[in-house]
This record gives sequence, structure tokens and C-alpha cells, in this order.
Amino acid sequence: MELINNASLKDFTTFGVEAACDHLYRVEDYEELKLAVQYLERPLILGGGSNVLPIGDIHRNVLRIEMKGIHLLEDGDQPIIGVAAGEVWHDFVMWALRNDLGGVENLSLIPGTMGAAPMQNIGAYGVELESVFHSLQAIEIGTGKVRVFFKEECKFGYRDSIFKKEVKDKYVITGVNLQLTRDHKLNTTYGAIQDVLIEKGISHPTIHDVSDAVVSIRQSKLPDPKVIGNAGSFFKNPVIPTEQFEKIKEMHPSLPGYPAEVGLTKVPAGWLIEQSGWKGYRKGNAGCYEKQALVLVNHGGARGEEIWELAQDIISSVKDKFQIELNPEVNLWGNEK
Repeated sequence: MELINNASLKDFTTFGVEAACDHLYRVEDYEELKLAVQYLERPLILGGGSNVLPIGDIHRNVLRIEMKGIHLLEDGDQPIIGVAAGEVWHDFVMWALRNDLGGVENLSLIPGTMGAAPMQNIGAYGVELESVFHSLQAIEIGTGKVRVFFKEECKFGYRDSIFKKEVKDKYVITGVNLQLTRDHKLNTTYGAIQDVLIEKGISHPTIHDVSDAVVSIRQSKLPDPKVIGNAGSFFKNPVIPTEQFEKIKEMHPSLPGYPAEVGLTKVPAGWLIEQSGWKGYRKGNAGCYEKQALVLVNHGGARGEEIWELAQDIISSVKDKFQIELNPEVNLWGNEK
């Protein structure tokens, strides 16, 4: 375990904003992690840093989880794969494809590490982690006790789980077990995927074709964080009562919406932001990406405070125009005492 005092977090988050934390622990060993969580007070857990915006310096201990490993736990038509929390998510997707295992191809190129994936139930292009999730292992902060969480216990929802609510900051996820499939059932219903496959003349796609299509779509819409600091989608797509949606649609007939749970409709946050005039907007070094309004960016040298101020302005603007409140998908770390 490596300890860095007064550590800069700039290179540990994809937003690339300058912020320091009192102590940064880089943990590659499971037993060291068990020991650390028993003695470190209120640690913040960091994986790939792709869903975090530091707002000011962080006066907390930060644990960066770097354990690696991918193992076959159970074989068969639906093998269960155990993946250490520090594995890069997209690297795992590529591993699955190389081994002809389906179920995660629609989730290609999502940034971040495996440990963060169940926390927000990552999803894209018609698929969520929940659909392949089997269980996970976690260590309780303060006691070092190991606990297994099965799917039902995780209370998955749209970009949500028990780890963002009831047990937030109480556990460190150390490994995730996913149940993939050798009998591939492709999900190509998302319009953009179909468009790419048709353009390429692919009528009988494989999991590799779907993954390639998703990668192509994401690269065309989302900035590379190595070039422009960002955390992908900054806001969740709001889910509102269908009755409310219909009333708003009377005033804004072009308002798009998609069925969610019974009586609820999901509205694309990017559309709301673009219609409110923010797409391509820039203030100082913080901005709203010109190709995808859902993405806030650091053009270089922006502080976390600047990006959060822009986000708050967007939230207020959308609420004034559409009476719909946006909520950040990104985790905010700021002014922690």
C-alpha cells in the first residue's frame, strides 16, 4: 500500500480538476485493504475517478482501489466470472469478447473500474449491469468484516443502488461476480446501434459487431477525457410521473419521453439542456460539450467549483423552462471536513 500525503487528485479523476486530499492510499492488496478500513476514519473510495467531481480540497482519507484479477468461478452455458474491483471496466468487456462471452457488449467503453459499476448500476444502449449481475464482495468500513451482496440485496434502480443510499460510505466493494452467456442474445433495439450496423451492411451481428458499434457511437458523441476533462454524462435522465409528462408536452409538443416503470416516463436530460440553450456554452474553462449537452467539460484549468456552478445554472434553467429538476449522476466531493 502506497501513502501519498497532501496528494493532488488531478491525475486520479477524468475531470482533471486540481484538488488535493490530506492522505491518498493506493491499495493493491486485499489484506492491506481489510486492515486499512478498520483504522482510517471516514475514507472516501476512489476507483477510476470517472464519476467524481472534486469541489475544493478534500480533508478526508482517500482509498484508491487497485486490486486486479479476473477468474472463472463457475463454468457452463452461463458462466460466473469473478472480477477484482480495480479492473478497468472496458478491459473486462474486451476480456469477455475474447472469450466469446456475451451480456456486456452494449456496455463497451464505459469509463471507470469494476468496483464502481454496481454502485450506480451502469448502463448504456438498452442494457444495465443488473442484467448480468450475480453478486459482489465488500468489506465493512470500521470493522473489516466481509459481506456478500446478492442482486436482490443491492436494490438496483436507474443509476442507483443500495450503495448510494442505505449503506453509502459503509462498505468498500472488493470484487464483482457477473453471470455472462455463451448463447448470445443480442440487444440491438437502440436506434443508433441499428443505424451503425445497417451502415456497415451487417445483417447478422455478433457480440463483437455490437461492441464495435457502441464504441463507434460513444467516440462520436463523447470527448476523450485524456484530451478534454469530463466524466461522461453529468446528469441523470429524469424520471417523472407520466401525468406530469403529458402536461409538459402540451406546452412543448416535441418533448421526447420513454416508458419507465408503471406510471413513469423517462425524459432525455440532454434534450432538455440543449433546448434550454446550453449546448456548446462555455464560461471560463468550464463548458457544456458541443456534441452532447449532457456532458460538462473542463477545457483546461477549470476548478471543480466552476464546473459545479455551471451545473447549478443548467439545473435552474431547465427547471424554469420545463418544470423538471435535473440531478447529477456524478458524485460530488467537496469541502469535506
